[in-house]
Formats: sequence, structure tokens, C-alpha cells
Amino acid sequence: MAEILVLVDHADGAVRKPALELLTLARRLGEPSAVVLGPGADAATDTLGRFGAHKVYVVDAPETEEHLVTPAVDALAQLAARVGPAAILLPSTPDGKETAARVALRLDSGLITDAVDVTAGQDGPVTEQSAFAATHRVTSRVTVGVPVIAVRPNATPPEPAPVTPLVEKPDIVFGPASAAVTVVSRTARERGERPELTEADIVVSGGRGVNGAENFALVERVADTLGAAVGASRAAVDAGWYPHSHQVGQTGTQVSPQLYLAAGISGAIQHRAGMQTSRTIVAVNKDADAPIFELADYGVVGDLFQVLPQLVEEIERRRG
Repeated sequence: MAEILVLVDHADGAVRKPALELLTLARRLGEPSAVVLGPGADAATDTLGRFGAHKVYVVDAPETEEHLVTPAVDALAQLAARVGPAAILLPSTPDGKETAARVALRLDSGLITDAVDVTAGQDGPVTEQSAFAATHRVTSRVTVGVPVIAVRPNATPPEPAPVTPLVEKPDIVFGPASAAVTVVSRTARERGERPELTEADIVVSGGRGVNGAENFALVERVADTLGAAVGASRAAVDAGWYPHSHQVGQTGTQVSPQLYLAAGISGAIQHRAGMQTSRTIVAVNKDADAPIFELADYGVVGDLFQVLPQLVEEIERRRG
């Protein structure tokens, strides 16, 4: 079977969920080969093997820690030239999309970003994308060169497929462009116990109807009850009620969880573009004509300050 190169997102060897999703998708197309860069790369091998990586390319050269993006481009492009993969999969994050674009340019290949599904086709991988603010689904495939595909988080549930991977440490030649941007310092981001917004299976978001920063405590309470991430609409963020890092929408973070609960969000097109690909959408809004109800699988017309506490009570009651 042809190799499928998968760029692994990790933190000191702790593999992030989107990388496991990519390995799951890669098994549909061929034999997954993980590409791990940076400190702790060796520590990721066991996890990658559990999720089907037949081969792990470990690139732990100093350049991968000291410089941004381009070292990953050098590694992927050179590996692709050596092994001739059937496809290259990357996470559709800001860094992932920039890396994908540069790799495609170097390989003279076609590029697809923000894919929400990848399947095997007769003439190569076939992807699905959301287009025109997530109002349409588009089926695409690369017709030139090695398909380079950036996939959104939560495109598929990670599925274990244990193998014992072959570990290789290839010699990568880093070009002068790799040193064009140097990391001079790092500050660890403070994070609580809630899952990352882009990786969460459940997201609970609040909008203008929350009516104040102090009332987001209710949204957080629902999220914590469900083990969910907290999101916010642009209106709530612009009002200063919640940090911009939690904004869901076209100019914020795009999410695609299994469950999306929108509380007090009208459903403007800007917000819909960031969450419309969610598997199940539940909306709570006192305005029965709010556009969000056109999109929702389940809708509750009511005051969120009455509905959400009842939701929490019912969840806790059923959990006993």
C-alpha cells in the first residue's frame, strides 16, 4: 500500500486529538506514516502506533524548535520526494494551512484546505469541504501531483488500530528560509480543565442574549456539566463579555463538534460559518424567528436563564 504522510501536532510528545483523527482518515487511503517534529517526538511513537501509524518519521533537529513553519515544510517536501506518498494530510489550523500551501507549491501539487471528510476514490482521495459560509458542501479532489489536504478537527472520531511502527530518523536538509523567522521566547498559555475549542466533542456558546459578562457563568456551568468547551458569538466578544480566543465564527474559530449548543445566539451568517458543520445543533432563543432555528436540529423557544438551569438539573438528575 502507498504511504500517506501525516503531520502530527503534539506538545512534548503528547499527541493532540486532531493528529489521531488524521491517522484514522489516512487508513482509508493507504498506509499511514506519521511525521513528528520537535522536542519529545520520540515519546509520541507509542500513541501513534496505537492509532495505526505503520511508520514514524522522527525529526527532532534544533531547527524544528527554533524556527516557525518552514522546517515542517522542508521535512514534508523532502520526505514526499523520497517515498512518493499517495497523499499528505495536515491539520487545518493556521500553521497547518500555511505549511500545506508551501508544501504543495514545492511539490507542484494541488491543495485542499478545510476538508471535513476524506475518502478513497478511484483517482485518488476525495474530500468534502464547506463553502460559501458553510451553506454548501463541495466534493473535490486534487488532479495534479501529490494531494496535499488540510483537514478540520473533528472530521472523524479517532479509531485505534494498534500496530508496531517502524521508527526512522531521516536526515533533513533545512534551507536558508527555515531561519527567516526565529522563536525568541515562549510563554505557556494558561488553560483550565475544559477541552480545547477546536477539539471538543461538545461546544456550548453564548451570544448577545446572555446579556453581560457576569451571565456567562451560566454558559460555563452548562459546559462543565457536559464536559464541553465554551464558545461565544462575535457580538458577545465585541461587547467584552468573553475573550476573543473563544469566538466562534468566520472571523473567529471554526468548530465542528458532535454537539453544538447555541444559547442566546441569533444565528447571523458570520456565526453560522463557524459552526454549521456541527453534527447536531441545539438552539435556545426567546425569539421564535431567530435565524439559528433554520439551522438547528432541535430548538427551544424560551428564556435561556430559565431553560439552561433546567437543563443542568435534568442532566445531573439523570446521572444520579
